[in-house]
Amino acid sequence: MKNRDASQIKKELAKKHACYVLITCDPPSSDGNMQVCMSYEGDATLAAYLLRGAQNFMEEQDEHMEGFSQNNLRIVE
Repeated sequence: MKNRDASQIKKELAKKHACYVLITCDPPSSDGNMQVCMSYEGDATLAAYLLRGAQNFMEEQDEHMEGFSQNNLRIVE
């Protein structure tokens, strides 16, 4: 996501919400790597609560998530 686009989204979210979490992902590169960015605004504890709630929601919605292990993920910084 372009920095200008992210800044505009953050401004709009901040107008209406006490806290938000923004996660974006660029398309994969030719070697399969993806650039993932996360930012939040507001209380860190509330942001963590939002993330846990979102994860629980997704797991409840998708039975296939049960077989998805964190061991399959590789974070590249």
